[in-house]
Amino acid sequence: MIIYSANKQIFSEDIISGTIESKIQNLMLLKGRGGVSKNEVSSWRNSLMYMNNVMQDSEIPNSTGVSIEYHIPNCSKRIDFIISGSDEDKKENLVIVELKQWSEAKATSKPSIVSTFVGGNVREAPHPSYQAWSYAQLIKDFNQTVQDENIEVSPCAFLHNYQPDGVIDGPIYKEDCAKAPVFLKQDTLKLREFIKKWIKYGDDKNLLFRIDQGKIRPSKSLTDHMVALLKGSQEFVMIDDQKITYETACRISAIVYQ
Repeated sequence: MIIYSANKQIFSEDIISGTIESKIQNLMLLKGRGGVSKNEVSSWRNSLMYMNNVMQDSEIPNSTGVSIEYHIPNCSKRIDFIISGSDEDKKENLVIVELKQWSEAKATSKPSIVSTFVGGNVREAPHPSYQAWSYAQLIKDFNQTVQDENIEVSPCAFLHNYQPDGVIDGPIYKEDCAKAPVFLKQDTLKLREFIKKWIKYGDDKNLLFRIDQGKIRPSKSLTDHMVALLKGSQEFVMIDDQKITYETACRISAIVYQ
């Protein structure tokens, strides 16, 4: 389900006018997604201002699509920010941006898991790059429109308050960052270049709407993964709490059987 959808120009006007968070909040209520917390509204206000700065490049067309809080079908998860358009070959693309207000994080011994202050306490959470990648995989593995029309889905993460410290972008998370690059506080221009790699022309064919209306259909690659899973290969894409629970169980098992 699409909550907020506009083009780059209208999105920028909503940021400048200070109405972006109230618009999203009202749309959440209108579309039956209930109320939201003050912290969530604050996060929209802060993070979306940074994304507006990123988008202010004349090479990113005003007709580029912008979608916020996209609810993945058959899933309770939401994608923070999606940019839609096409590249220089007129191939349609989506860029998924996982937004975080984090300013620090600690590495853990669990693959793709970090420790950071979130929800009022220090907790374990999926690495933002892993989170963005897993959401992209859900769309690619289950959406018929993406599969049939060969639409590229390119994930990344933007931690606009995070100074480089060699942790979140360190060697231990190299594999995660290779799947979905992580951009930190000083990386606005790098994120802009990443977007422009996939978006040269605007979205004049309602790409995200077509995807949102697309049928749910497991892809061949997902079917292949399930066959491999039955043979003992760990190929299933886990998201958020699933990933944390799985890696915690693996860690406990390793300790018990040492």
